[in-house]
Amino acid sequence: MQLRPGHPGRKWLIFAVALIISSGSVIYTDTLVKQIEERERQQIELYAHTLEYLANVNDDPNFILLLDEIVFSNTTIPVILTDEFENPEQYRNLSEADKLTDPKRRRDYLQSVIEEMRAEHERIEITLQVSDEVYGRKYIFYKNSVLLAQLAYYPYVQLSIIAVFVIGIFLLFNYSRTAEQNRVWVGLAKETAHQLGTPLSSLMAWSEYFKTTFPEQADIFKELDKDIKSLETITERFSNIGSVPQLKQENVSATIEEIVSYLSVRLSTKIQLTVEAFPNRNITAMLNKPLFAWVIENLLKNAADAMEGKGTITIKIMKVSEGVAIDVTDTGKGLSKLASRQIFRAGFTTKKRGWGLGLTLAKRIIENYHRGKIYVKHSELNVGTTFRILLLD
Repeated sequence: MQLRPGHPGRKWLIFAVALIISSGSVIYTDTLVKQIEERERQQIELYAHTLEYLANVNDDPNFILLLDEIVFSNTTIPVILTDEFENPEQYRNLSEADKLTDPKRRRDYLQSVIEEMRAEHERIEITLQVSDEVYGRKYIFYKNSVLLAQLAYYPYVQLSIIAVFVIGIFLLFNYSRTAEQNRVWVGLAKETAHQLGTPLSSLMAWSEYFKTTFPEQADIFKELDKDIKSLETITERFSNIGSVPQLKQENVSATIEEIVSYLSVRLSTKIQLTVEAFPNRNITAMLNKPLFAWVIENLLKNAADAMEGKGTITIKIMKVSEGVAIDVTDTGKGLSKLASRQIFRAGFTTKKRGWGLGLTLAKRIIENYHRGKIYVKHSELNVGTTFRILLLD
């Protein structure tokens, strides 16, 4: 099976490859770190044995001065030589100690480093003796070289880089799929608007003809003109999909009342529509009127379906601290908790017929074009549902 770009299986394939690479890198690096750590310990033990040998084959205890040339010839492993009371005598590869000119401060610093070394590696004891007579002991403390310490952290750095890479790939795939879906939406919407243009023009022509031919039927043609105007609005909505919408300051109450006036004679006569505004009807917001009307119409039609053509729909428009809140409440069947969470997902529907796209489009119009929010504020089975639209200032 060939995996096309954006296919979910390709993302998991990349994740699996990244996991294999990461695991292999961690295992290999951990093995390498242990090998180098063992090698450094063997090197320090060799230095200790050399020192012990040189000190013990010579009757002069001062022979230990050869330590500078032999024991501490390494340039990478931090080492401290102490007396039998663990007082520091000599050290190597501790740059911070070299910067301290005060002997007391340097000694205190070396003592703190000795504690660090003790926690990291076991000290190495050197027995000093002449003719089988022990005359003293010394200890060597050491810790991992800078290179080994850096190598120990390398897998975590590599894992972080791989994690960023994988997350980037996931985001890229998701963006690619979203962009592809958006292109399909835009193409479908514009083609729909184009296809509606021809019959709409024809309907307009027929309307003018009937007005002239049957002037006594003016009331009927008035309603017909409203439907034609509604079709023009729908065509404009589809044409606006994919374009940057033009927002204007509009009276929210007047806009919603206009929609309610149109739908009230087209919905069931057993449905009561009520519009309330707080503190008054002079509440304004930045709207794209055709697209916003689409959202309200969709919510009202869904509410009518949920009530099966009988009940009450209440629209409350409120001025709140965040901006303008619009609550659409019905007395329908209500939604389960699962349905409330998935109601805006494309393809999800509680109706026997329909594509499950209306609320998906409504969410996109409110959030992407109006920079607002739309969500299920409250729902109770067999009681009703309240959707809230929040238009942010």
